[in-house]
Amino acid sequence: MAAGIFKTIFLALPKGFYTTIKHLFKKPVTFQYPKEKVEMAPRYKGLHYFEVYDDGTDRCVCCGLCAAACPADAIYMEPAENEKGERYAKVYEINLLRCIFCGYCEEACPEEAIFLGHEYEFSNDNRDSFIYPKYAMLDNRPKERFKKIYRKNRRVQ
Repeated sequence: MAAGIFKTIFLALPKGFYTTIKHLFKKPVTFQYPKEKVEMAPRYKGLHYFEVYDDGTDRCVCCGLCAAACPADAIYMEPAENEKGERYAKVYEINLLRCIFCGYCEEACPEEAIFLGHEYEFSNDNRDSFIYPKYAMLDNRPKERFKKIYRKNRRVQ
């Protein structure tokens, strides 16, 4: 009994005080979250966004490969054609409650139209707001462009 008290008072307490004093003079590692945002890793897969051509037209031709590749069946789309005969996605929705953020939709897209960004703040208290429509994905594009995108010329028969 006496040996346990001796170890506690003369060994453990000074060791704990030393650790406390040692960290007292170090720079704090806490982030002030709403004001300071943590930079995510380059491979982080966050909220989806759509890419457009430089002339503002959608890159998505609604081929359906992203929906077929999605293991969670979270993508719904309806195709349409414009006056030139080019296909585009009239309706494109992603159910974020079902999405597992695997990135298969990004890999399957032949037009490089859909990407998973680095946005991680998309909590909400309404389930309907987790159905992510096309206009929200267009608004979610990153501010800086990594490369210039040129539109491919296609012949319409």
